[in-house]
Amino acid sequence: MDWLGITELVALTLVVLLLVPVLFLGARRRWLSRQGGLFDCSVRLSTETPGTGWVLGVARYSGDNLEWFRAFSVSLRPRMIFPRSQSHAGAQREADPIESVLLYDDQRILRLELSDGRSVEVAMAVASLTGLLSWLESAPPGAHYR
Repeated sequence: MDWLGITELVALTLVVLLLVPVLFLGARRRWLSRQGGLFDCSVRLSTETPGTGWVLGVARYSGDNLEWFRAFSVSLRPRMIFPRSQSHAGAQREADPIESVLLYDDQRILRLELSDGRSVEVAMAVASLTGLLSWLESAPPGAHYR
């Protein structure tokens, strides 16, 4: 092989290595959305440093659960599951200037209080937040909402 053939092989390898992850993430998001409506939802996994710890992701409703997936992950399983019967809407707030850099545009932050005493902050668009609040409050007959 001459140097031109080696250069072409290296260039083709680089293109494939860059293209495969992008195609996989697109196919993964499409597959997740076929299981139920998907919406952008970030979760704060770490609260040690103020304004940080946010992870971009997507969420969907699956029966009586809200399932959350990391945006940039190979896993097809949810990273976190919030059962409706064990979740309660807490305080809402706007993102502070540091958080607004880390989150999608125009997202509001909601504190989800869980029945085991933990709380988790989630950030989503106002329309998605309205949907989440309606979903939390509209438990099926016989179910108890805290």
